Amino acid sequence: MNDTTHEVFNQPTPLVGYNLFETNRPLRDALKFNAPALQPAPLEHLGALAGTAEMQMHARLANTNTPVLHTHDRFGRRIDEVEFHPSYHALMTEAVGAGLHGTPWGSPHPNPLPEGEGAMPSPHVQRAAGFMLFTELEPSILCPISMSYAVTPALRGNAAIHADWGPKLASRWYDPALKPWRDKPGVTMGMGMTEKQGGSDVRANTTRAVRADSDAWGERYEITGHKWFFSAPMCDAFLVLAQAPAGLSCFFMPRVLPDGSRNAIRIQRLKDKLGNKANASSEVEFQGASAWLVGDEGRGIPQILEMGTMTRLDCALGTSGLMRQALSLALHHTAERQAFGKPLIEQPLMKNVLADLALESEAATALAIRLARTFDHPDDEHERLMARLLTPVAKFWICKRGSHFAQEAMECLGGNGYVEEGGEGVMARIYREMPLNSIWEGAGNIMALDLLRGLRKGDAVAALAHELAPARGVDQALDRLADALPARVEAMATEIEARRLAQDVALAVQAALLVQTAPAAVAGAFCASRLGGDWGQAFGTLGAGTDVDAIITRARPH
Repeated sequence: MNDTTHEVFNQPTPLVGYNLFETNRPLRDALKFNAPALQPAPLEHLGALAGTAEMQMHARLANTNTPVLHTHDRFGRRIDEVEFHPSYHALMTEAVGAGLHGTPWGSPHPNPLPEGEGAMPSPHVQRAAGFMLFTELEPSILCPISMSYAVTPALRGNAAIHADWGPKLASRWYDPALKPWRDKPGVTMGMGMTEKQGGSDVRANTTRAVRADSDAWGERYEITGHKWFFSAPMCDAFLVLAQAPAGLSCFFMPRVLPDGSRNAIRIQRLKDKLGNKANASSEVEFQGASAWLVGDEGRGIPQILEMGTMTRLDCALGTSGLMRQALSLALHHTAERQAFGKPLIEQPLMKNVLADLALESEAATALAIRLARTFDHPDDEHERLMARLLTPVAKFWICKRGSHFAQEAMECLGGNGYVEEGGEGVMARIYREMPLNSIWEGAGNIMALDLLRGLRKGDAVAALAHELAPARGVDQALDRLADALPARVEAMATEIEARRLAQDVALAVQAALLVQTAPAAVAGAFCASRLGGDWGQAFGTLGAGTDVDAIITRARPH
C-alpha cells in the first residue's frame, strides 16, 4: 500500500546556474551605448559566478547568520569587534576581487583615450555594471564596497595618507583582519557622518575635534562624540565629520593606529534593521579617537558632498540591480508555473504585469549606467553638468520606484514569494532591501532639493536639452515633455513641486535613452505609458496595443 499523500508538481525549479550578464540584454545594450570600447570578459566571469548555487548559498547564509558584536573579550578587555559568518567574507572576497571598490581610481588610464589611440575600457562604467550584477546576488555586503569607492578620491585632500592608503584601496585583495594598514594586502573604508540629533543636517553635528600634535600624516586631532549610523564598523578606516575650531571638517580615522594599538572607537550596539542583514550598521562613540585632517579645516561639507555623489550613484545602481533580479525571479517563476490550463507567463494579465516591470527595469538600468558614464569623463563640461543633474534624479526616481516594483514582482510569485525559505526567499530579501537605497545618503526630499540647486547653476538647463536632443522627433509625448521642462525650471519659484520636476526629468532622460538603445517595442511602450498617459496607477496597466510578448522575450533571463 502506497501511503504517500501527494506528489509535488507544478513548482518552479530554482533560478540557478545561469549567467547574469549574458542574459541581461538591457544591460549589455546600455554598455554598448555608454562605453562601446568596454571589454565584456570580466563582466561575463562575474555574471557566471553570481549565478552559481555556491554563491547563492553564501548570500543566504550571510543574511540568516547575521553579524554579532563583541564589545569585550572573555578576559574583560575592550575589543569592539563584529563577528561575521564565513559566507560574508566569501562574498567580500569576490566583490573586492571583481574591483567593485576603489579599483577604478587606481587605473593607470582613468579616462578612455581618444578614438584612434587605442581606446581603453571605461573603468567607472565597468565597475558600475559589476556592482549591479553583484547586487543581484547579495546587496548588503556592498555597503563597505560602495563606501571604499566613494572615499578613495577624497583622500587626495591629505597627500601623505593618500600615498599610503590609495594603493591598498585599489588592491583586489580582501583581508578582514584588524591590523595596521602596512601589514595588509588590501583595505576597506567607511564613513561616519550622521548623528542622532541631525541626520541629513550634518551641520548640527556636535562631535568635536581638538588638535593634538602632528606626524607624517599631518595634523592629528582627538575626536570625541558619537555617530548614529556607522555602517560596516570593521572597515580599516573611516572618513568622519567633526567640529574643529574652523568649523565642520573631514577627518581620517583608522581602526588600528600606526603603532598597532586599537583606536578609541567604541561600538555601542548594532542596528536591528528591516533589511541589509548581512551588513553590520552600528552606533559608535569616539573617546578621544585619533584622526587626521583631510582637506582644510571648515571644509567638511564640500568633502561630504563629493563623496555623496558617488554613494548616490551606487544607490541607483543597487536598486537597478535589485529590480533586475526581482524581474528575473518573476519571469522564471511564471514561465514554469501552470494556472488555469497554461503557464502563468502566457496569461494576458500576467503578461501585462511582466512587461510593465520589464520596462521599469530597463529604464532604471539605462539611467544608472548613463550616470556612471559621467565619472569616466570628468574633464568634459557636458558630462560634468549631467553628473550634477542626473545624480539626484537617478537617486530619487529609481530608488523611489524600487519598493513598489518589488511588491509587484513578489505578487507574481504569490505565497511562494512571501516566504523566507530557499530560492524563493530571495524575493522577500529583495523586498526588505529596497527601501534602503531610497533612504540612505539623502531621502527623496533631499534629492529633489539638490536637483533644484543643480538646475540653477551654469548652463544646466541647456545641458539637459542637449542630452535629450538625439531622441527628439521620435515620440510626440517625449517631445512635449522636453519642450516644457525649461519653462518649468524657470517658473519654479518654490520647492513645493520639486519632487514632480525630479520625476519628470528622470522620465524624460529614461525615455531618451531607451529611444536610442532599446527596440521600438520597449521605447514606444515606455513613452506611451510613462509620458503619454496610456497607463494606470499600478503596474500591469499598459495599453492594449503594447507588444508585451516582445518586451517579455527581451527581458527573460534565459
